[in-house]
Amino acid sequence: MGDPKGFIKIKKKPAGNRLIHERIGDYSEVEQVLNSEDRMLQASRCMDCGIPFCHWGCPVDNLIPEWNDLLYKGDWKGASDRLHSTNNFPEFTGRICPAPCEHSCVLNIEEQPVTIRENEVAIVERAFLEGYIKPVSPKMRTGKKVAVIGSGPAGMAAADQLNKAGHSVTLFEKDEKIGGLLRFGIPDFKLNKRTIDRRLEVMIAEGVEMKTGVEVGKDISGKEIMDQFDAVCLAIGAMQPRELDVPGRNLDGVHFAMEYLGQQNRVNDGVYVAYDNRITAEGRKVLVIGGGDTGSDCVGTAIRQGAESVTQIEIMPKPPEKRADENPWPYFAKTLKTSTSHEEGCERRWSLSTLQFIEMQRRVTHAEVEEISWGKENGSFKMKSIPGSKQQIEADLILLAMGFVHPVHEGLLEELGIDLNLRKNVQVDQQMATNVDKVFASGDAANGASLVVTAIASGRRVAKRIDDYLIGVKSE
Repeated sequence: MGDPKGFIKIKKKPAGNRLIHERIGDYSEVEQVLNSEDRMLQASRCMDCGIPFCHWGCPVDNLIPEWNDLLYKGDWKGASDRLHSTNNFPEFTGRICPAPCEHSCVLNIEEQPVTIRENEVAIVERAFLEGYIKPVSPKMRTGKKVAVIGSGPAGMAAADQLNKAGHSVTLFEKDEKIGGLLRFGIPDFKLNKRTIDRRLEVMIAEGVEMKTGVEVGKDISGKEIMDQFDAVCLAIGAMQPRELDVPGRNLDGVHFAMEYLGQQNRVNDGVYVAYDNRITAEGRKVLVIGGGDTGSDCVGTAIRQGAESVTQIEIMPKPPEKRADENPWPYFAKTLKTSTSHEEGCERRWSLSTLQFIEMQRRVTHAEVEEISWGKENGSFKMKSIPGSKQQIEADLILLAMGFVHPVHEGLLEELGIDLNLRKNVQVDQQMATNVDKVFASGDAANGASLVVTAIASGRRVAKRIDDYLIGVKSE
């Protein structure tokens, strides 16, 4: 450890964000960057704990104390090498991960954790700038061919690892560009898409073949894929959105969040969208239903489009400002999260259930909601309506951001006869294998909707399982 008293001498100093009045006028990334000297000092705050709870809290098992120490000493290349040893895409996680590592940091007992996420992205950006990250093709090829279906973070990580192991990998994507929800779900103001393209250029140079605009199970059959490849990885995500089955759901002006966010990301990328097909918040009263990150992304996008007002509602109760007794450190803090989008101007309300959407000439004008209370019955939480609490929220654009329930079953999964678990996700065993020979699954398709960092970790694990399968080794 470079400075055993760094956490005492140096105060936490986040990079901060661009000024609100500047950033809401564009889709450039909100977060700013610290200078190298300050960033190295922030790394010195890492205590190199005897038990690194940050490492325990990180889904990809990042060696956080090690690369923080290398960063503090100014060894940016060494820090990058150590960081990439466990994480294929720190430029993604360093921008959009909710940082469970920081929640587990010992200094978070005093609510002053090391700026681990910011340190991570600083390391990888310096590595790209200095040319430390270069294509390194495998020294030999195994002759085995693997199809990875779905190019989100799990699929990208699996493809990257399998290619490094010497297998010939083809990454299939149904959309027009690689990236999955990284590209079409996360707004540019959180993740500039050049960041994805830069990494893809490295992967392509290393030998990963990428096919876009190809929906396996539709444009090419599952049987063809099975005949052409020695192993198949399903990384199709959990793209079935949670529906809101209330009267008025099909009115004009009611959309799923991903319809809305994906369209704006395509517009930012230069894609022309006809006026009649444009989903825009310009001049509208926007209601976002769902209090998670996707809902927050809708809020920020609506503000940038020029919404007259934005309201976000959530069916669950308002989280506490501080950790509850039953949610102690080092577990992830289930506390109120205020995103940069919320800071830009948004009314937030909790414990509201949506009853129906009200229309005028087939266009939504209001949402009728009622207040609910939560209590425990037979050990599980139950909600109850509060009599006399019905009210209407004026809104002529309503965005459903209530999460995702499971992968899309129609098409490939049905054709291959893939078994599903009780949650209707792909059923896998300890080897991450499905019931169909040589077919494996990873990421949200197998685990349900989760974090980008969890998807990367799953992609790395499935790549190891597939590699073992192809070379005839049984994984423990």
